[in-house]
Amino acid sequence: MAAFIFVPMYLRDGVITITQFIKKRLGNTVGLFYSLANIALFSTLTLGAALFWGAYAADLVFGDYFTFISDERIIRISVLIVGLGIFSAVYTYFGGLAAVVKTDIIQFGILLTGGFVVLFVAIYHLGGWQQLYVKTPDLMHLHLPADHPKLPWIHIFGLFLLNINYWCANQTVMQRSLAAKNLREAQIGLMVGGLMKYVMAVLIVIPGIALVGILGANGLAEPDMAFPYLVSNYLPTGVKGIILCALFASLMSTVDSTFNSLATLFSIDIYKEYINKNATDQQVVNVGRRTILVTLITGITMGLVLLYVKFKNPEAAFTHTLNELRYYINCGIVVLICTAAFLVTPHRKATLAAFLSTIPLHLIIIQVFPEMNYFVRAMWVILIAFAFVNIASFSTGWKKWSDLVQFNSKSIRSIGLGLLVSLIALHIIFH
Repeated sequence: MAAFIFVPMYLRDGVITITQFIKKRLGNTVGLFYSLANIALFSTLTLGAALFWGAYAADLVFGDYFTFISDERIIRISVLIVGLGIFSAVYTYFGGLAAVVKTDIIQFGILLTGGFVVLFVAIYHLGGWQQLYVKTPDLMHLHLPADHPKLPWIHIFGLFLLNINYWCANQTVMQRSLAAKNLREAQIGLMVGGLMKYVMAVLIVIPGIALVGILGANGLAEPDMAFPYLVSNYLPTGVKGIILCALFASLMSTVDSTFNSLATLFSIDIYKEYINKNATDQQVVNVGRRTILVTLITGITMGLVLLYVKFKNPEAAFTHTLNELRYYINCGIVVLICTAAFLVTPHRKATLAAFLSTIPLHLIIIQVFPEMNYFVRAMWVILIAFAFVNIASFSTGWKKWSDLVQFNSKSIRSIGLGLLVSLIALHIIFH
């Protein structure tokens, strides 16, 4: 959808930020709310979670090497959060998007190497690939039962809608496509990213399943300990260094992209639009850089808050906690981007009302259906809010499918369709 529906629209409109696209379709007021929602989300939860996870995982695996900082674990992690945040902010501040892209390529290579090392070590200690189906056959499925407390198979529908925000309307992801030389490069880049998601799924999921086969289902009390346990107990010291680099690379790749997105969103959408309409390019760049410094503080602060929350309840799978917080805002963003992209002439006031209604809808559904999975809850929030906009915009309806989809060439269309077929096939094969 990002490659063949949304990016062609963005490039046709010549936008620098997704907010500019929203403004053209839904008006300045909705665009302002959209930009502020993203700035609030990126500068707090996105940055804070990335800094927290990087520092937390590094201390879990390499805590003995960081004792020179402090013998107190919470102090060590706090110092790492601050240090990693400052380091990522510095090269983003001076280098901009070009520095982010170049460093991301290097970081990705390190991350991929470290991921494969952990994968093969886990499989080796399990006894081989076939043992995944001998010792943990019940875990070798993509779909969990519908009554699973955290990830029932029906959550896929909610996750699909939420991923429209991530892949199609997230400035951090889209800024590379918006900076592409042409549509062909943008579509190829996104499809390569899609293929790499297959690889990352294997690198992330399989080692955890293998560890269950090695230790048994009750081997670890803390779910977030799986990766650190593998590194600490099965890797030699030299290889641990590669994994440490991979951890920091993963962290910095997320943080520097988020810093750059925040700089772009605030300088273009807020400063140039509302504060100084006649700002020169240099003034816009300078404001973007100052935005990085301000959001560094908010990101570090949120990282420290999340550290406190995690230590207060270490047994919880913290990823789910963070997801629930994000989706209070993300659901509204999905409604906005789908309205702007798919409806011919959206009703602007109804769209803004639908966007603002998503948080109250969350709270209402929690009260009425407290046991509902949060992915499923997000699905209903998005569908209800989007249905309201559709009713208000009923007279004009949806755009034609032929107007929405654009392929740069027949070969790219074939590759895209091949990716779609492969995704469906994987769900069938690993059901």
